[in-house]
Parts: sequence; C-alpha cells; structure tokens
Amino acid sequence: MAKELVIVESPAKARTIGRILGSNYDVKASIGHVRDLPRSQLGVDVERGFRPKYVIPKGKREVIQELKQAAKKASKVYLATDPDREGEAISWHLVQAAELEGAPVQRIVFHEITKEAVEKALRQPREIDMHLVNAQQARRILDRLVGYKISPLLWRKVRRGLSAGRVQSAALKMIVDREREIQSFVPIEYWSIEAELAKKALAPKTQKAPSFKAALIGPLGKRQKFNIASEEEAHRLVSDLEKASYAVSDIRSKDLSRRPAPPFTTSTLQQEAWRRLHYTAKRTMAIAQQLYEGLPLGDEGPVGLITYMRTDSVAIATSARTEARAYIAQKYGAEYIPPSPRLYTKKSKGAQEAHEAIRPTSARREPAHVKAYLTPEQFRLYDLIWRRMVASQMANATLETTTVDIEARQTPSGINYLLRASSSKVKFPGFLAVYSEETEGEKRPLPPLSPGEPLDLLQLLPEQHFTQPPPRYTEGTLVKALEEKGIGRPSTYATILSTIQERRYVEKADGKFAPLELGIIVSDLLAQYFADIVDYDFTAQMEEELDEIARGEREWVPVLRQFYTPFQQKVEEASAQIEKVKVTEEPSGEICEKCGKPMVVKLGRYGKFLACTGYPDCKNTRPILIKTGVKCPRCGGEIVEKRSKRRRLFYGCANYPKCDFTLWERPLPQPCPDCGGILTANGKNAAKCTECGHKIDVASFREGSEEALTSKV
Repeated sequence: MAKELVIVESPAKARTIGRILGSNYDVKASIGHVRDLPRSQLGVDVERGFRPKYVIPKGKREVIQELKQAAKKASKVYLATDPDREGEAISWHLVQAAELEGAPVQRIVFHEITKEAVEKALRQPREIDMHLVNAQQARRILDRLVGYKISPLLWRKVRRGLSAGRVQSAALKMIVDREREIQSFVPIEYWSIEAELAKKALAPKTQKAPSFKAALIGPLGKRQKFNIASEEEAHRLVSDLEKASYAVSDIRSKDLSRRPAPPFTTSTLQQEAWRRLHYTAKRTMAIAQQLYEGLPLGDEGPVGLITYMRTDSVAIATSARTEARAYIAQKYGAEYIPPSPRLYTKKSKGAQEAHEAIRPTSARREPAHVKAYLTPEQFRLYDLIWRRMVASQMANATLETTTVDIEARQTPSGINYLLRASSSKVKFPGFLAVYSEETEGEKRPLPPLSPGEPLDLLQLLPEQHFTQPPPRYTEGTLVKALEEKGIGRPSTYATILSTIQERRYVEKADGKFAPLELGIIVSDLLAQYFADIVDYDFTAQMEEELDEIARGEREWVPVLRQFYTPFQQKVEEASAQIEKVKVTEEPSGEICEKCGKPMVVKLGRYGKFLACTGYPDCKNTRPILIKTGVKCPRCGGEIVEKRSKRRRLFYGCANYPKCDFTLWERPLPQPCPDCGGILTANGKNAAKCTECGHKIDVASFREGSEEALTSKV
C-alpha cells in the first residue's frame, strides 16, 4: 500500500513525528520556506493589485523535486507546518511550488509534537486557511514595499547597506527616544534617613540585643511625608532625632496572598529568559525551537519537550491542567493545588498565533529526568518553562507581613516623628516552592516587639540620593515595550533586535541598548520624512489591520492600497528633499600597513571590516580579527575567529593563505600539560588536546589544580 506523506519544515521535527507515526507514513522536511519574493528586485506588481512575484531559491529546487516525487507516490498528503500565519503560508507555498493542486492534500495543525496531539490532528484535517495566508502575504508585501522603497534612499543619502524595515524602524525610534530622555534628564537631589534601633537594655547582658532599621516617614499624627531636599535639611532632622526618645507605637500584621503568574507566551519567555538566564531573544527562540521539534531522550528516541513557542496565548489545554494538578498533589501534597484548575486568559490584539501557552508537553517530565540528554542551555530554558507552567497550577503563596510604627518624642524642636519598619515571612509557600519572582519572598525579620515598648537608638543613617533617568532598554524590557505598544508580533521580536544591531544602528553597553550615530541619523530622517512608518500608534494599527485580514474581516489588497498611495508620495518627496548626510567613521586604532594612515571600521555585506582612510589613493582593506590568544603551532601566527562560506564559525591562522592551520573548536590559552599541544573546548566543562587526545576538567584546570592536569574526564 502507498504511504501517506506528512510534510513539515525541519528535519528535527520530521524525525520526531516519524518516530510517532511509524512505517505507514513518509515524513519529509521542506527545510523552511520554499518560495519568497526575489532579492534582486521589488517583486511586487503594484499596478496589478500588488501581485507578488514568488521565486524558488536555488537551494530549494532539489527539495521541491523530492517532495513532488514523494507526493506522487503517496495516497494522501498532509501539510503539518507550524500552527501560525507563517506556517499556514508555508503550506500554501508548498502546494504552489510542488504543483500539488488537485492532489489529495490537507492541512493538519498541532501545538505540541506528542503522539496524542499528532494523531488527533490526523483525525481532524482541514483545508488551507486562505485568510491566514493572505494576512501573511500582506505583511510580507508591506514590509517589502517599505524596505525596498526607503532602503535605497538611505543608501544614496547616508551609506550603502542600510535598511529601514517597517517594524524595526519603530523599535529603533524607541531606543533613540529613550536615549534623548536620558540625556535631557536633570537629576533632583533628595535624602532619606533611617534609624538603627534595638530593644531597650533593662539589665546588663552578655549578648547585644538584635538591631533593626526603621525609615523616617514624617511628623507624628499627620498624613504628611517628609521630602528632604538638601543636606542641610537632613542634618537638621538628624540633630533633632539624635536627642529623641523612641518607642513602639503600633504593630500590624496581616496575611497577603500571592497568585502565580500565567505560563509563558513568546514575549514573556523572551523577557524572563533575558532577566534570569541572560539569553538574547534570538538565542531563546533558537533553543525553544529545538525543545519543540524534539530531542533524543535515550531509548525514548526524539521527544518534543514543549508546545509551540510562537504564541500570545496564556491558555492551557484541559488535559495538561489535569496532569499538572495530579503531579502537584503527588509531589507536594493536596494543599498545594487550588480547589479548581486555574484558567488564564489574555486580551490580545493579535489572535493569529497558537492557541495555547508555552508549556512542557508533560508536567511529569521533570527537568532533572531529562538533564543528561540536553545541552546546558537547553536544560536551563526547559527548566524555566517547566517551573513556570507547573507553578501556574499551584495554590497561592501566603506571606505574613508585619509593620511596626515607631514614635520619636521629646526632641529639642518639640516635633514628634513617625518611623516605620517592616518585615515579611512566607507562611505557606504554595507556588513559590517551584517558581519564585525576585520581588516575592521574605524580608529580614524584626525582633519580638510590643506596643509602648521603649527602644534604644544605635545610630542614624542619612543618605543622599538623586532621581534617576529612565533606564536604557534591555532585550527583555524592549520586548515588553514592543508588546505593550502593539508593535510587531511574537514571531518578529528576535529578528527585530538582531537586525538593528547587525546594521550598527544600536549596540549593547552592559547589556542595554544604546543608539549609535548611524542609528540616530537614520531614525531622525525617518521621523522627519516618514512619520507614519515610525509612529507607534500607526504601526500598531497596521498590526490590527493584519489581524482583521487573518480573521476574514478585511480584504488584503485594499489594506495595502490604502497604505501605499500616500507612502509612495512621501518617498518621492523625500528623495528630492533629503541632502547627503555625512556619517563619522568609527576609528579602529589600527594603522594601514601600506600607507601608514589610520584605518576605520566600515560595514559591508558580510559585516564589519577595516578600510584605509586614504581611499581612493589607498584601497587597502582587511577583516577585523577576533583573536583567541593562542599561537599557531605551525608558524607562530595568531589563531583568530573565522567564518566559512556557510557562515559556520571556525578558528584559523591569521597568516592564511601562507598557513592553512584550522580548528573547528575554540582553542584555550592553556597548553596541554602532557605534550604542550593546543587544548580545545570539548563540552561545557572539558577540554581535549588536538595532539595527544588528553582530556582534562576545565573548571579545575582554571583553578590551577595539579590533580586536574593529570586526571582523565
């Protein structure tokens, strides 16, 4: 009998699904997109209803032929691409490119790669949703129109190689606007005063009474708080408080209930992965893709560990909630599950993404059980996702907070003061047993106190402060701001952040985005001549219109026409008005070996390189070398980072082509203790000699352990 064909995007996904379905199915991978707009031209016929001209990239022609032949032999073809607009469009392009019209082709959708989910999808096939396809086409064409109309303008007026994407330009403007807020910020001085207090010593003691700190609030008996604006005012208050008598006036305790956060969406996962793990959005999504598509777990074979990772939903499937509650009751006890399952909802402008939150495919697959099969970064991200989802179905945490009001009386000025101290402790951990936020937990406990109890003043602690400007955006906070403003969609955030860095519009300083001169110039030009493109509300409105297309509420061609007509007019006006802008070259600190003039950093098609400032008299250029600190064993030259034609990282001698020494693994600065050869990184905590094969423990080696130098891993 002929097999049924299932087409997915990636080989990893194909392997996992192939294991699930068995020998009656043939599972093939399209290796991502199979058609796109041409790179060398606009590829959109504006006059004929914005008709796109799709082409099959050279590298995909063999893939298409293979899929076409497999489809001819199959009794049925299932398109199992990802469950979002992009996946729907890939399925439609597969039908067009492989000429599958009229063949027994159906679309299936699942949000996790498990046996139950895949088999259920096969029982519920459907036609391709052209509303989703058209929404994706509209976005692609819209971005192409903006990019291919404005980018050449920037090339002529600013510098070649620049780009002006619709969403990336709005993100760039956010970073530039924030930088200007910071630069124009005027700090305001203010002071705080704390008193270190202790219980009154009633008799000689061998042990000091524990101290605690209370903050000065304001005059006693008034709802007024001090605003201490100067050092003189702070010193005046300190002088008054030094001679006061202190006593407890009131003690209040209450229980606060903390509810767990919902499971992750794409945005919140990127934010939390940056905050906790310091993973970039791009890195987070790449690792999440691996967890979703499936990883080999020993005898189990490839297993999909998480649900689909591009989603703006916080909903959880009923079966997943039921399993999580059973696991929690067994692992932690019945008191750790709420009376009824927790349901999470989120009002989102974008309803086009997957309909479930990011969660583990099984709550019973604890991170510790799969750790041996994952890379360290895969484990850390899976652990984060697992904990967040399990915690979301657990009982509230109960924290007991205690507030102590302290009065300072009998001052020289006759003014009585109110000071306040507080503490908190966890009475019942609930979800905190699995997943805790940094803002939740215990504060330093107070000693046992009672109303009217006198206190000893140990010291007063005045401290100067200044109001702070708004902080620069990090990866996490920028993603959050983009989501709040409705700019872009979950699947676009990682690309946005990567592009504005690759174009040298912004750079990271201490993990925060700072605009470069080029970014400020581009952002200002766009704001002056293409205000709509960088306007936050306009960009968000375009996203809403794309959502309406996806829901079948609007036609995509009128939406494009409504945008394009005024946009094209602005392009023509800007082309005539914008004057050539001079961009300051970035100094490199290097000297040209041919003419002796300084070299500067330039941005080319393949990234940054060094060029002589003597151009055109001297046309010397050379790559920017990232040194490893290791000498070549053949010629003594420097071993540096390099990229292959396929952009794969490797390490080679800087004296190439005279010396062709290369390594695929990063060389370490320490030589092999056995033979003096080069050690290369061989896993997270191990190194291996390229000459004798000796393996050592890296952590111990860095600490200088003699034992590590001779121990085998």
